[in-house]
Amino acid sequence: MNIKRIIKYSIVLLMIIIISFLVYRYNYAPGKYDQFAECLTEKGAVMYGTEWCPHCQTQKEMFGNSFKYINYKDCDYNKVLCNLNNVTGYPTWIYKDKVLNGEQPLELLASVTGCEIDKQ
Repeated sequence: MNIKRIIKYSIVLLMIIIISFLVYRYNYAPGKYDQFAECLTEKGAVMYGTEWCPHCQTQKEMFGNSFKYINYKDCDYNKVLCNLNNVTGYPTWIYKDKVLNGEQPLELLASVTGCEIDKQ
C-alpha cells in the first residue's frame, strides 16, 4: 500500500470514530432534565403531539436530550388514542384531570405534577 492510500483510510477511519462518538454522546449522554422528565412520566403526565407541529418541537427542545424520558404520543400514529383523550391541538399535556394546551413552561409542568426541576 502506498502512503497516500494509508493516509486516506486513516482519515476515513478517524471520521467514522468521531461521528460515532458524537452520535453516542447525543443519544446516550445524560440530559439536563432527566430526573424531571422521568418524574413526569412516573406521575402519569403524557404529552400528545406530532412531528410536523412547530410548537411540539419547541416543547421537546425545552427538555433537550431528556425528552426521551417523556411519555410522548404522536397523534399521527396514535389517532384513536388522541381522539379518545379529546386532543384537538398540539402539543397537549394531560395529567390526571388537567389538560394543558400549547407549549408549557417547565415550571408550570413542575407545579401541576409536583415534580421538581433538576438543573444539573
